[in-house]
Amino acid sequence: VETFGEDDCIDKLIRKVGYVGTPEIMKAMENDEELKSNLSAVAHLIHGSSEGRFSVTYCPGKLTKGEVESVGYNYADLEKMNRVYNVETLRDGWNFRTDENGSKEEFYYISNPALGLWAHPSRFEEESSTSTAQKNVAISSNQEASDGSGGVGGWKKPPR
Repeated sequence: VETFGEDDCIDKLIRKVGYVGTPEIMKAMENDEELKSNLSAVAHLIHGSSEGRFSVTYCPGKLTKGEVESVGYNYADLEKMNRVYNVETLRDGWNFRTDENGSKEEFYYISNPALGLWAHPSRFEEESSTSTAQKNVAISSNQEASDGSGGVGGWKKPPR
């Protein structure tokens, strides 16, 4: 990955505003004619924001640490993270790994974050309070977002 946006204009706006959450993005749009005239950039910024519910660790390969952190994401080295979290062997859902110190980690992997990582917490409520469409979501209601989630679309299971 060399840029944040799908074109130069969106990349420029992402670098200008950052992934700061929907309320801040909407405020920025109210005061910025360039954002007002580029709603696809606004949508991209909102979709790319965690809304403070979890951290995003971006492993872009070509963007620098400073560039990544300037838009509100954490940075990690792509090669190192590929060694730690081998996406070729991970499966969607709960996964386990043991680090070099013998510490065990349980994390939730989503191969395509657009399908679930940014979903609103209400979509993960118990079945009795969900709509028919939401009943197909196979994620328990006791999940919590966690800093250091691995940068691969992960959730760590809360301690018991």
